[in-house]
Amino acid sequence: MDSIDDLQARLGKGGYICDRALATVTFLALKLGRPLFLEGEAGTGKTEIAKAIAAMLGRRLIRLQCYEGLDASTAVYEWNFAAQMIAIRSGDSKADVFSDEYLIARPLLEAMLPQEGGAPVLLIDEIDRTDAPFEAFLLEALSDFQVTIPERGPVTAPQPPIVILTSNRTREVHDALKRRCLYHWVGYPDFDREMEILHARAPEAAKELSQEVVAFVQRLRGEDLFKKPGVAETIDWAKCLLALDVLSLSPEVIADTLGAVLKYQDDIQKLQGSAAKKILDDARAAISA
Repeated sequence: MDSIDDLQARLGKGGYICDRALATVTFLALKLGRPLFLEGEAGTGKTEIAKAIAAMLGRRLIRLQCYEGLDASTAVYEWNFAAQMIAIRSGDSKADVFSDEYLIARPLLEAMLPQEGGAPVLLIDEIDRTDAPFEAFLLEALSDFQVTIPERGPVTAPQPPIVILTSNRTREVHDALKRRCLYHWVGYPDFDREMEILHARAPEAAKELSQEVVAFVQRLRGEDLFKKPGVAETIDWAKCLLALDVLSLSPEVIADTLGAVLKYQDDIQKLQGSAAKKILDDARAAISA
């Protein structure tokens, strides 16, 4: 891409609508070859931008889904022990049980290997779910774009992958890792941008229904909820309403489909009765204003 505007337009054509600030930091990350660290609430499109970049560039997307207890060996590689034992028991003295034939590459090693079509997009998703030792390992791996297999030595990427890390901020990620990256906070979009996103992802939704859905969800985010709905929930809800042939929101429809927007019973309970009607009335008033 030649410019920030070009990148923003190309992402938009692929269905990812972002503001100029996110387009700018993404453009710089691609131009400078720096990892991109995206932090923000769940459901704001952090993971989706990695998919959009991979599709835009025609590159392979390799995803490392982080979780508590993830360690370096699990993220890098493992040996096919069953096949190795068969080779050893067969008595083939020429068999190299540490060859590629027995190596199972995990996401970090896969991202360091030569790829057809160029360096892959490596998505390290929800890094905040891991612990400090794994962060320290990533710091080293992303500094040199290299991982080490003890039985074979270091593996260095012939071309550094495009790295995107995401965090839902369930805990603070160490500053040392953030310093290796370009940083951006991905917040909830305003009304107009969320309308653009919904139109891109659910174009069959009528304008009136889309406006009501977006306005209602935007007001929900101002309520005292355990888990505020993200853009992903806005899209899911609109698609559910379309599947039910709903043309306009009503308190009854909201009560029947609220599970597509809110994921905790305590939050759903708060929207029972007159509470949902009031939010809907406020949403419609804002649309009309």
